[in-house]
Amino acid sequence: MSEKTPVDLWFDPFCPFAWVTSRWLLEVEKVRPIEPRWHIMSLNVLNEGKEVPDAYREMIARAIGPVRVVAAAAAKYGADVVGPLYTELGTRFHNQRALHRLGDLRETVGEALAAAGLDPALVEAMDSTEYDEAVRRSHDTGITLVGQEVGTPVIRVGDNAFFGPVISSVPRGEDAGRLWDGVLLVTGFDDFFELKRTRTREPRFD
Repeated sequence: MSEKTPVDLWFDPFCPFAWVTSRWLLEVEKVRPIEPRWHIMSLNVLNEGKEVPDAYREMIARAIGPVRVVAAAAAKYGADVVGPLYTELGTRFHNQRALHRLGDLRETVGEALAAAGLDPALVEAMDSTEYDEAVRRSHDTGITLVGQEVGTPVIRVGDNAFFGPVISSVPRGEDAGRLWDGVLLVTGFDDFFELKRTRTREPRFD
């Protein structure tokens, strides 16, 4: 069996496009010899000092809470819990549309912690600055690889790092693998920087 290639992905649990990309990476793992590793970044930190719409500023102010909880869980249990906790958070936030319903964000995060087999009391980290340094350190590690003009997700494969890919649905099977091959091909060229078209579809999580 060939050795697996570590693939690092930085995410903010609130970001729907990072969620789709992360689920694609899990599909890639089934057909290519990769090992996903999960790291937090923060939309709140990313947009510090930037002019953004008030509604978006309000949203990312709420987003820092779950990021803090992931940092707290990693501090207590180790980095291996980050991926499973992200899965529980993202499933609730995006597939079950908890972010689009009126309700208690703390309750949703507490449910995710319990489902991941972690201490539900870690939800208290949402309102604490205790883990902000760890959040910022992880965020800075990821964003420094690609620059400040991008967002989440950030992926690193060896010396190759890039923002995205931004996709609106999750490819399955060999389609996931072929997309992975193509992304590595273009981003592996040192002088390649940008390939983009206007998004015309909302992300789908099925």
